[in-house]
Amino acid sequence: MDCALDIFFLEAVLNGLLLAGLLALLALGLNLVFGVIDVVWICYAELVMVGMYAIFHFHKVVGLPLPVAMALGILVVAVAGVILHAVVIRPVLDTPPINQLLVTGGVLFFLQAAATMAFGVEFKNIGVQLGSVSFADMYFSWNRILTFVVALAIVLVLWQFLRRTFVGTAIRAVSQDRQIMPLMGVDTRQIYLITSAIGGGLAGLAATLMVLQFDIYPQIGLQFGPLVFMICVLGGLGSMVGGFVAAFIIAQFITIGGSCFATEWGYAVAFLFFMVIIFIRPQGLFGGKV
Repeated sequence: MDCALDIFFLEAVLNGLLLAGLLALLALGLNLVFGVIDVVWICYAELVMVGMYAIFHFHKVVGLPLPVAMALGILVVAVAGVILHAVVIRPVLDTPPINQLLVTGGVLFFLQAAATMAFGVEFKNIGVQLGSVSFADMYFSWNRILTFVVALAIVLVLWQFLRRTFVGTAIRAVSQDRQIMPLMGVDTRQIYLITSAIGGGLAGLAATLMVLQFDIYPQIGLQFGPLVFMICVLGGLGSMVGGFVAAFIIAQFITIGGSCFATEWGYAVAFLFFMVIIFIRPQGLFGGKV
């Protein structure tokens, strides 16, 4: 155990901040969908996996340049989000929440099985390494730096979109009162589709950054899915700001815990903190809607 307040501890703190960018980006789309449609996509991490495989296929199999493959990967997952809502979510919107959880859970296993049959269980990689940068004897991955910058930019862009555009205002209005908005001339079905496309697009964007850092395999969603849901609940389901703050807190537990003890202890302490907070404040730190 080494928790001295030295350069290595500072490096762990800063790397935790960069890791928070990825976790916040993963939680952003899930929070948006729940805030507007009031349905939790249990299969959200699997949509990210679909995006990663799409990028791999377009880049390695089809031979497209990586930026083009990434753009197509985002588009594929955005369309998948729309299909998910139209085919799976819409029929169960007015049913008990357990039905919604079960059907999206079924999509989770379906996507995992489909990826296994299509690509096998072998780990795949696009073969791109961005390297790292050193500063004052500390080392930081360019992948994590890029992810943090993109996550912060997307949060700001989405924030402005929701507050300065007609569609964004409609999305916020529907999230606040979906029963009254149809009486005001807002087509909630269209808003739901737009929100699902944005949520899927955010999952695709997360996939473009994850393929630079992680190998691709059918169960990769299980590596991040529980962590992302914990962050969303801790921050307050439907709260984008809460998701960003919760991602920072959980990332610090993971990196500092991994630096002082072991990575597994970092995760254990993070989940313990989550349980304590939920007992004290069941609605999360920033419970509320978009």
